[in-house]
Amino acid sequence: MGKLMPAAVLAAVAALTVGCTSSEGDTPDTRHKSSPSSSTQSPTPGRAEHVAGESVTKAPVLPDGRVVAEAANAVGNREMDIKGGLKAGPLSVMVNCQGEGELTVRVEPAGLRFPLKCVAGEVSSTYNQLNLKHTRTRGTVNVTAPPSVRWAITVGR
Repeated sequence: MGKLMPAAVLAAVAALTVGCTSSEGDTPDTRHKSSPSSSTQSPTPGRAEHVAGESVTKAPVLPDGRVVAEAANAVGNREMDIKGGLKAGPLSVMVNCQGEGELTVRVEPAGLRFPLKCVAGEVSSTYNQLNLKHTRTRGTVNVTAPPSVRWAITVGR
């Protein structure tokens, strides 16, 4: 993490080793943003925690890397091209959502897929990183979400 980030954001990133799937030998390094350890609130099973200051009205800020796709204040399904395709090395995906339902993010053709359970009244957040072994000339990020969910996403490398 070469760039300086606000302490609250850095404190909010914790390792999680399950939750996404991948094919073609790429290695997921799933990270889950959670509340700072001083919080007494327990996470709801099966969903990311609320992170103070996160929003769906602007694209999340990655802790590191160059942005290759992003969207903010989105509703429903969307497919986005990854600028420059998929390059060998780390690919990061940060998603925020709000509203009742579950969204699913897929990165193709890498085979990364992960869900995020969203709730009304607060923003749920997750951060995933995939170490790609192969360069692909084209890549897409697909978000599938019900109309009741607003979301924002940033993809970077």
